[in-house]
Amino acid sequence: MPSASCDVLLDDIEDIISQEDSKPQDRHFSRKHVFPKVRRRNTQKYLQEEPSPPSDSTIPGIQKIWIRTWGCSHNNSDGEYMAGQLAAYGYKITENASDADLWLLNSCTVKNPAEDHFRNSIKKAHEENKKVVLAGCVPQAQPRQDYLKGLSIIGAQQIDRVVEVVEETIKGHSVRLLGQKKESGKRLGGARLDLPKIRKNPLIEIISINTGCLNACTYCKTKHARGNLASYPIDELVERAKQSFQEGVCEIWLTSEDTGAYGRDIGTDLPTLLWKLVEVIPEGAMLRLGMTNPPYILEHLEEMAKILNHPRVYAFLHIPVQSASDSVLMDMKREYCVADFKRVVDFLKEKVPGITIATDIICGFPGETDQDFQETVKLVEEYKFPSLFINQFYPRPGTPAAKAKQVPAHVKKQRTKDLSRVFHSYNPYDHKIGGRQQVLVTEESFDSKFYVAHNRFYEQVLVPKNPAFMGKMVEVDIYESGKHFLKGQPVSETRVYTPSICKPLAKGEVSGLTTEFRNRLGDRLNSTSGTCPAPPQGSACSRMALQTSQYDCALKVAAGLALIALLLHFWPESMFTM
Repeated sequence: MPSASCDVLLDDIEDIISQEDSKPQDRHFSRKHVFPKVRRRNTQKYLQEEPSPPSDSTIPGIQKIWIRTWGCSHNNSDGEYMAGQLAAYGYKITENASDADLWLLNSCTVKNPAEDHFRNSIKKAHEENKKVVLAGCVPQAQPRQDYLKGLSIIGAQQIDRVVEVVEETIKGHSVRLLGQKKESGKRLGGARLDLPKIRKNPLIEIISINTGCLNACTYCKTKHARGNLASYPIDELVERAKQSFQEGVCEIWLTSEDTGAYGRDIGTDLPTLLWKLVEVIPEGAMLRLGMTNPPYILEHLEEMAKILNHPRVYAFLHIPVQSASDSVLMDMKREYCVADFKRVVDFLKEKVPGITIATDIICGFPGETDQDFQETVKLVEEYKFPSLFINQFYPRPGTPAAKAKQVPAHVKKQRTKDLSRVFHSYNPYDHKIGGRQQVLVTEESFDSKFYVAHNRFYEQVLVPKNPAFMGKMVEVDIYESGKHFLKGQPVSETRVYTPSICKPLAKGEVSGLTTEFRNRLGDRLNSTSGTCPAPPQGSACSRMALQTSQYDCALKVAAGLALIALLLHFWPESMFTM
């Protein structure tokens, strides 16, 4: 039997509301007189109270990093790229090793002393309880050496992933990235050229045009690390040069293990690249070409002479001969004879008047006889090279030359001394005293007493330390010469010419922060710092993101509360009642 409560039929659900009950419009009217109070936070006080995480925290992106690089200009360029990426992600690059939380050691494998310094630095880092990341040719060529066990390594072609390796190392992990860059199965020249970098000298851009080489020299360990030839496309190199000039650079160095071999793997050649580059070099800015081996420049001598005569290209070329004995060159597998070297030098000296030819010589290579060595001495006496790099032979582990019968150590040392004595017996610049030259000032001398400039032939000219000269073309009168330098006095009322098309970056400032890189950086920061109250410990956030993430979160919460209050205030009652 139905209950009494069901005896009365309702025509409408609103019949259950009595006359005394407030109507929806009454409730809506009364709400107009109620205003939500949003608590405002003293943002300045909040920011001051928010402490920065300590530098020894395991949160990556806030530590200080010390970077040490040994070796060639290619290696120095790699070091600049790694520094730039780390700084762009928030790490502080420091020049004080004891201050740093992590040491990034960028090694060279050409000679034993360089590797000894590298090994000693690793030992010292352990003694000082520093985190360590290794880079460069030593760990790339022999990553399984005992003293490298358990340490993180960045391969020579993996420098664009330095942030990842540093992050994991800070968290206590060991990471090794030693692979090669490939596209469609073809090996690439290396990491992208448009990555951020911190130039050691903001006025000089070092551009690696290729990695590896086509030779298989029996003494060379670098081949094990850098591999076979892999060249960058011309358009990428030209774009990098243009970007550099837009950042105030006034001098470009082209570098690689062998610039002369450039392009042979991608269907082009070095002269084609150089002609494209000189089109974008501003007037007064200069280009310096790096080392080239004799075999690959022989077929381009005519074009190379024209390029080296260009007013925006230094009349300078580094061509290593290594020995003046054909039998020694054959044992080295250098793929040329002494006559080839002489042909290159003689042709360039004739077609490019005043050109500076620099060369390298190895003393005491296995099998080198006294007669072989005397042939080398005669070559130096004949050409009187103004720039000569004399190296005592060091057997590098894993190379064929290391397995050959060695020249006694005392003989190698004596030959090195004898050749050095010959080199210092002549003064290559005495005849230039009294001349007038245009020089480009780019750096400070080691003793801090002069500015260092270079003339048309890339000869070092010391000039007075006038800040107005830095990064400028200056006309000077040469009044003194030394074995490795000239001294010049600026001509009175000389016009100081600025080749840079933009103001140079400050020392330590990150270059190459392209829009694409900024977007990628922003995506990474957003993905790691969007969770309240702070970024997760595994992120690569910058210090700014770490310090402000909680504050940003508080603002979001306050804004949300305000939005809810406004909705309650303005939306019709029917949106909240049935």
